[in-house]
Amino acid sequence: MAHSRLDKVSAAGLLVTLGIIYGDIGTSPLYVMSEIAGQSPISEIMVLGGISAVFWTLTLQTTIKYVVLTLQADNKGEGGIFSLFSLLRRRYPYLIVGSMLGGAMLLADGIITPPISVAAAVEGLRLINPKIDTVPIVVGIIAVLFIIQRAGTNIVGKTFGPIMLIWFSMLAVLGINQIMDYPEILKAVNPKYMVEFLMGSKESFVLLGAVFLCTTGAEALYSDLGHCGKKNIRVSWVFVKTCLLLNYFGQGAWMIQRQGTVLGDLRPIFGIMPPWFLLFGIVIATAAAVIASQALISGSFTLASEAIRLHFFPKFTVKFPSNVKGQIYIPVINTSLMLGCIGVVLYFQESSRMGAAYGLAITVTMLMTSILLFYYLKSKGWNLLLVWSIMIVFFTVECTFLFANLAKFMHGGYVTMIIASIILLIMYVCYQGGRIKNRLVNSVRIQDFRDKLKALSNDTTLPKYATHLIYLSKVRADDQVEPIILYSILQKRPKRADFYWFVNVDVTDEPFTMEYKVNIIEKNDIIRVRLKLGFRVQQKISYYLKLVIEDMVRNGEINLDPYYHAFTDKNYIGDFRFVLIEEEISYENELPLYDEFLLNAYSNLKKLASSPDKWFGLDESMVSKELVPVVIKSQSKVKLTRIK
Repeated sequence: MAHSRLDKVSAAGLLVTLGIIYGDIGTSPLYVMSEIAGQSPISEIMVLGGISAVFWTLTLQTTIKYVVLTLQADNKGEGGIFSLFSLLRRRYPYLIVGSMLGGAMLLADGIITPPISVAAAVEGLRLINPKIDTVPIVVGIIAVLFIIQRAGTNIVGKTFGPIMLIWFSMLAVLGINQIMDYPEILKAVNPKYMVEFLMGSKESFVLLGAVFLCTTGAEALYSDLGHCGKKNIRVSWVFVKTCLLLNYFGQGAWMIQRQGTVLGDLRPIFGIMPPWFLLFGIVIATAAAVIASQALISGSFTLASEAIRLHFFPKFTVKFPSNVKGQIYIPVINTSLMLGCIGVVLYFQESSRMGAAYGLAITVTMLMTSILLFYYLKSKGWNLLLVWSIMIVFFTVECTFLFANLAKFMHGGYVTMIIASIILLIMYVCYQGGRIKNRLVNSVRIQDFRDKLKALSNDTTLPKYATHLIYLSKVRADDQVEPIILYSILQKRPKRADFYWFVNVDVTDEPFTMEYKVNIIEKNDIIRVRLKLGFRVQQKISYYLKLVIEDMVRNGEINLDPYYHAFTDKNYIGDFRFVLIEEEISYENELPLYDEFLLNAYSNLKKLASSPDKWFGLDESMVSKELVPVVIKSQSKVKLTRIK
């Protein structure tokens, strides 16, 4: 299969990984050191302490927590906080709160990353022309980036991979060049400089929020696991981390030789470039910043698709632009992210102002991932003392970063939190609204209606509705369906068919399951099918049902011969008619105000989703829709008095 390539390390796989995974964390040298320095005069302790903090943050957070530990928590090759929750939800259902919160924060962060990365790079043009207006350029680049997403991350990765290889190589060469001028900068590896820096003053502690920006792409690295594979990520990280650290140390060497000066608008990444190389460096930096956005966009598609499966989002259209495992495209999410990113650019204008909004949300996501990772390692039988020791380190680091980032709340952090709150509200409404509505999903035994269905099949006084009449059922039991389905067949408008198929689609916690189970209620007449599909499998129900029927014909379980016409090809299995019952909340309901609000909000959100026929991969020509009023809680009995 095409996706088996992800399980092996290859030059092509490593190149695609560079293009998809490391854009966000790979472009952090554009702004981290300038954020640490701010408008303060450069000092030795600031530089050595800042570089030391960056080194240990990348080592503890990115390397140990994500590359070594968290990548182990893959769900059949898929990653991300929702995928991790899928592995734990049966045993620890209460972790749904942490997964919702972390997912909402990560999606919000996906609206901040593209603007700050692209703006930070494009603003380098001001070194050449101080009067240039960078906002239209940034908006144009972001718009083009989102437009090309429909091509699929395989094509995007192949295009971006070579550019990122040039970018990381450039970072390493520029860094080495500066380190050779001031090799003493390497002593910043000693964590004592980080401790001295943080203990220096209250302002130094606040600067931890700037240090944290060096690892913000780590969560996207985990979310994009399904796009590139664990082995490719781990091998390529050795190269990426080496290049990043060389550049950070190089920037530190350049800064420490300019003690007492203020950076102002000058970013160290451009300061370490020779004048003759500056224009080329800005172009490569801008290209890399565009790619930085890709990691979050790809991760957002993955998160959203898993949120849909967990009923946190409406059933948006999910497209599979290539046959490569894990690569998807969700038009609604793509458009929402694009509009959000452009809005952020227009609101903040400058990358320096966006820095305050950046990092706060992703810190919360990392904390939630740590909590879920604790339960995952515990469920895998790890020594509890070891798990607690590891997690205490991560919790301490992340809580410290969280408090440092909270200092930026009023300077722009509130924007990210507002966006995250809106996403979290959508998740809550979808999940709770669905739960309220599912109270009505009662069921009846098909066996009790077998004789009526069989008699209807044989009643030639009625026109034949279809050879195969199919209903999609939410009931999982192999011998039961909803009463409204039988009402539709037998009473609303009697529908004569040769075969009645009752199909349940069971989405599994594993990503690529493709199995089915059959229960024959009445031979050659009434059949219950349960399709077990992985949460990353495209739901082409009509195609899968045809495969089931062909299997059953070959096995002699059903006989289609009596239904062939003289002019019909014997390979033809008959016409299909799907009846989709759309539920409408009835005016007869008498619900508490809160439940009524949730249900109305849930119904309105569902209007943004795909129509059921598109979601289940059905051609409109074979679909009939029926609207059925749903009564969740009947009104109290009302007595009408008759008057003369």
